[in-house]
Amino acid sequence: MNGKLIITRHIISLAVIVILIGQACTFSLFSPPTLVPNTPAPWENVPTSTPYPVAQTTFIVTLPEVLQPGESIHLLILDEVTGLSLNVQQYPMTARDTLTYVATLPLPYNSVVKYRYLRTGPSQVFEDTSLGTAIRYRLRVVNGPAEVNDIIADWGDKNYGRATGSILGQVFNGDTNLPVPNILVSAGGVQQITDSLGRFELNGLPNGTHQLVAYSMDGLHVPFQQGAVVEAGKQTIVDLRIKPTRLVSVTFVVAVPSNTTIGVPVRIAGNILQLGNTFADLSGGINTVADRMPIMQLQPDGRYAVTLGLPAGTHIQYKYTLGDGFWNAEHQANGGWVLRDFIVPENDITIQDDVATWFATENSGAILFETSVPSITPPGDIVYIQFKTFSWLEPIPMWPLGNNRWGYKLYSPLNFLGNFSYRYCRNGQCGSADDNQTVGINPNGRNASTSFLGQDIQDNVNSWKWFENPEPISLVGSSITARASGFVAGVEYQSTFRPNFSYFAPQSFANTKAIGSNLAVFTPSWTFTSISPLRFTTSPGDDPLWIDTAIMMSQAKAAGLNVSIFPTPRFPPTTDSAHSASTSFWLNAPRDAAWWQTWFTRYRAFAVNYADLANQTGAQSLILGGDWVAPALPNGTLLNGQPSNVPADAEAQWKAIIQDVRSRFRGQVFWAMPYTKSNIETPVSFLKDVDGVYLLWSAKLAESPTATKADFANEAGRLLDNEVAPLVNLLGKPIILAVSYPSATGAASGCVSSGTGTCIDFAYLSQPFTDNSSVSLNLQTQADIYEAMLIAVNARSWISGFVSRGYFMPVVLQDKSTSIHGKPAADILWYWYPRLLGTVP
Repeated sequence: MNGKLIITRHIISLAVIVILIGQACTFSLFSPPTLVPNTPAPWENVPTSTPYPVAQTTFIVTLPEVLQPGESIHLLILDEVTGLSLNVQQYPMTARDTLTYVATLPLPYNSVVKYRYLRTGPSQVFEDTSLGTAIRYRLRVVNGPAEVNDIIADWGDKNYGRATGSILGQVFNGDTNLPVPNILVSAGGVQQITDSLGRFELNGLPNGTHQLVAYSMDGLHVPFQQGAVVEAGKQTIVDLRIKPTRLVSVTFVVAVPSNTTIGVPVRIAGNILQLGNTFADLSGGINTVADRMPIMQLQPDGRYAVTLGLPAGTHIQYKYTLGDGFWNAEHQANGGWVLRDFIVPENDITIQDDVATWFATENSGAILFETSVPSITPPGDIVYIQFKTFSWLEPIPMWPLGNNRWGYKLYSPLNFLGNFSYRYCRNGQCGSADDNQTVGINPNGRNASTSFLGQDIQDNVNSWKWFENPEPISLVGSSITARASGFVAGVEYQSTFRPNFSYFAPQSFANTKAIGSNLAVFTPSWTFTSISPLRFTTSPGDDPLWIDTAIMMSQAKAAGLNVSIFPTPRFPPTTDSAHSASTSFWLNAPRDAAWWQTWFTRYRAFAVNYADLANQTGAQSLILGGDWVAPALPNGTLLNGQPSNVPADAEAQWKAIIQDVRSRFRGQVFWAMPYTKSNIETPVSFLKDVDGVYLLWSAKLAESPTATKADFANEAGRLLDNEVAPLVNLLGKPIILAVSYPSATGAASGCVSSGTGTCIDFAYLSQPFTDNSSVSLNLQTQADIYEAMLIAVNARSWISGFVSRGYFMPVVLQDKSTSIHGKPAADILWYWYPRLLGTVP
């Protein structure tokens, strides 16, 4: 009960993001909107916030080796609102001895400081971990005057191979003693986010005492800090108890410069999840996303205001912006960056601020970008603009002007004076849903130049990539038998994730419901960030945080959908398009006894984490396994046929994992396995411990390229009757067909040619992978396969469900991927799903 209350509280506190940012409107850049008269604002005479007292904090760092002549050490105080690499305060450190350096800074009481160390000389080199991974930042909670002792493990250009140890532990709620997920735990610059049991593991720490910090990314728990002693080759075990905070109402009121276009959205960018921080390294060094920031409301007096529920005692860093934390953010009168500090008090409060200027320099005027877009642009889409200076940064939502026109006025930072690039895309998916003039992950883009005078750039988007000429489809009526209650007609979302996906999730759920689905299958991920030593955990920016998935599941249920979780790992990328990333992972893994034991421990934690999430969010089912897991099954083999050396007790390991999951989740547990003849004929014995099979179906349906839809249906029926039906009879359990076919020529043959004599893995046809020009787009083939499969299912009452896999959530694309979002195959489902479910006669 208490666990459910914790999750619900997180969902409520963060749902404000979804509520506030979903308020798009159409206005003119040249005429002010009509304001409704209102009573005087209650904050008219409220003073602005005042500076906080500071504590003298001495940072003492021990180096791994003596510096070379001409080298020095600097302490970097970082700004995650603007961007960790974009607004750095650099402080030189003084040598205490040849290996120890010191710097003393005044830091605000109760603040949480993010910092790291830099070695300067012939080149600038950041510290990294002993495992060779970058240090995003270290954390310090400023409770009063103190000394902070740090140890640098390695520099980015060196590897010292020193002895290391680990810190393992759990984080608990100090009031309820329940474990707390989604807490960022850090020591020595090594970070990990806790799972559902509050567990974390920080490896590769050099000998000595490290600051151990547990930080709540949403501020709903008070930061915890203590020293932790690490010894070589040993594990330091700790239990941390953090106190929950309570929410208070904070009203932000801001006066903006008179040259601000009236009515444009003003956002608040900040350092916690509720204010757009993703705790991830995004494009171009950005860490915040405009789509996740609260939008302020224009008031009758011309100021902007918003009231948020924020956690008492939390250190908030924030700024006002017309874009994100970098583009079009407020600046000081002299052009310097603004980063405001604020400790949330115990009582409700109103804060009044003034934006001095949106400009970073007086030497460059604002640039107004206006573009018209094709009339076939889906009406719910938002056009984004993306800028490139040193690299492409995160895209920014433009302002709707009506009549398929969009605008955006760029004020800052334009102090680089010179040429830069920009481009347009749909729903923030630059690199996938592009203007056809600037396609791909790293195009040249359109060109613009800064100027002393303001500019008005007029553009036209003539067509969108993957949405040039949406193809209609002619539906053929069929006699469809309505299934009994419990039949599943679902959509499985693609496991690729970016933080701005969540903004478009509600529309995806509405679309999923509109085609008649009754089930939404989520595929949240953790990432294998290293094969050996094996590291498997949440990677912010690539994997949804616990709260991201919880909120999206809540939204799907509100749309009338049942929900299921299919946890899906992410693997290190590979350049071999003929093999999946998971295949390369297994081939490169050591797969000795110790490695396998670690692997099963990590996968068990992964499964239990999502069993807990499924339980606390009211999921209907949880799906384990997948098409990547074969080497870990009893008598497992690699793709090349070699034994995987999986332990002899693999059967017992899997049975124990399923038992653990069942002890934490009361819904149905399915096992996902790919349709292959060997899987069907010799199923693993632990299938009797699950409630059903989620059969991953991309079966070959035709040899001939001239095969018809009827041929596809006949072959599907033959395979189902001859190979799948015996498995159903053997197990006595339901089977759901989870179907995945790309909209590409050759999809029905089971081999889409890569152009190099091999078959391309279907995953490489998905966004945001680079398009393979050797593959031919064929939307009709995908639609025909779907209809053929549904005809086969309609004739076989023993099939318990049908799910379309690979739905790309954020935007409609008629690309070559397995996604049906906005494709003719979706129209097929729109016709079939309601009739199979009996909601349409």
